[in-house]
Amino acid sequence: MEKMKSKNLLVKRTRIKIVRNSSRVITRAHIPDVTRIPKIIDRVMRLTEGGAEDLLQHINLHFIERHKNIDSIFMVNFRKVSQFIQKESPISDTKKLLIGAFFTMEYSIESAALFNPSIVTHPNQEGVAPGSLRFVLSLRATGEGHISSIVFRSGIIKEDCTFLLNPISEFVDTPRIRHDQSYDRHLFQLKLESMNAWNETSKRVFEKLQNSFTFQDLKDSIIGLQLDKENSFDEDAVKNIFWLADSNYFIRFEADHDVSEHVIFPLSENESRGIEDARFVRFFDDNGDITYYATYTAYNGICILPQLLVTKDFINFDIITLNGKAAQNKGMALFPRKINGKYVMLSRLDGENNYIMFSDHLHFWDEAKIIQEPAMPWEFFQIGNCGSPLELNEGWLVITHGVGAMRQYFIGAILLDLEDPSKIIARLEEPLLTPNEEEREGYVPNVVYSCGSLIHNNKLIIPYAMSDITTGIATVSISELIASMKPCK
Repeated sequence: MEKMKSKNLLVKRTRIKIVRNSSRVITRAHIPDVTRIPKIIDRVMRLTEGGAEDLLQHINLHFIERHKNIDSIFMVNFRKVSQFIQKESPISDTKKLLIGAFFTMEYSIESAALFNPSIVTHPNQEGVAPGSLRFVLSLRATGEGHISSIVFRSGIIKEDCTFLLNPISEFVDTPRIRHDQSYDRHLFQLKLESMNAWNETSKRVFEKLQNSFTFQDLKDSIIGLQLDKENSFDEDAVKNIFWLADSNYFIRFEADHDVSEHVIFPLSENESRGIEDARFVRFFDDNGDITYYATYTAYNGICILPQLLVTKDFINFDIITLNGKAAQNKGMALFPRKINGKYVMLSRLDGENNYIMFSDHLHFWDEAKIIQEPAMPWEFFQIGNCGSPLELNEGWLVITHGVGAMRQYFIGAILLDLEDPSKIIARLEEPLLTPNEEEREGYVPNVVYSCGSLIHNNKLIIPYAMSDITTGIATVSISELIASMKPCK
């Protein structure tokens, strides 16, 4: 381990390096301009059955060992173009699969970078030795075209704070969207109202829906409205309703797959250019139940949208839109429990300062208060959080980032009051982590950055990105960290 002194504070960088692996590929639909689709299909249809079988066998020879379910993938993508096939044309299963193959491509999810990690306690601690902890690590993976997704690793932190990373699967898989789940009518209406999208058309759509409705129920209500020739309807309102439904969806992975096979790849239009910087937190409800939340940034190439992932098992995920005037910009991080009956969130509303927000409802954030402005030279340009706060007897420990001259990123720390987290009670004056010579070279030079840490056996475990390309792990004693902080007046 490499040791680094920050005044009296000893930070240990472990030897662990989590690096990108370009062989980890998913499949995506590869659909060209609609004028080309019938031509491609026709070329396949003109093949003899023997020729089609030989070609499909050749394709399978090259790809079947790279994907667990290649036939089902081909069939899904066949259905996406099946409307272009002449109805009277008989078609064999072989040619269906072959057509699907021509409209399928591989995508290397982490060929460009693997960075911005967040770590939480694994929901399953069975079989873990006393004093050790199983964890889930999420990372931002970036591939061709700078499209970002969320991937996962798992492992064990031993009692002495050494790490055992589990081998990653050679397979990766995207989830299936589930539209069988129900939406809450009242919550959906509130979100439309916050978007200024609640009008007479919206009212007519929702007056036909039950308090709990499915995506199909919503579609049926809208179609019924569109078929009603006696009343006009607002097309923009319908688009907003579908946009909101599209931004709030449900996904499921195969339960018997390893977590390293799970890839949350952009599925909705509003995140078409990437899912960025998920900050996971293990949240304790008032009744003691545990739910994992992750705030992330959805990007469509033009604007960003704060979103929330919800899971209990890292198999089933709900994706929910965050709403309100304060639900803006990047870097939102949820506290691990309510404080004084309210949800609490850190944010960087203006892109420059650290804010705190309180809300009665997890999905709505309307007010924000500045709690920290850049004060030290290493953060003069901007500051933000590096993940959700960690609860200590001394206060809420917040790992922060600061940006200094030459766009150099540093990792620091502040301590918030337990009962009034809008109050900073102590802070580090010097960075906790500064990019060293090895870490400063990469996709975005001179950057160390994290999206979430945890505490184990009085040690702070900080997974951190190195120049937006690779991930490492550092540790520091909690007691030494607190002792190195300067109290704030």
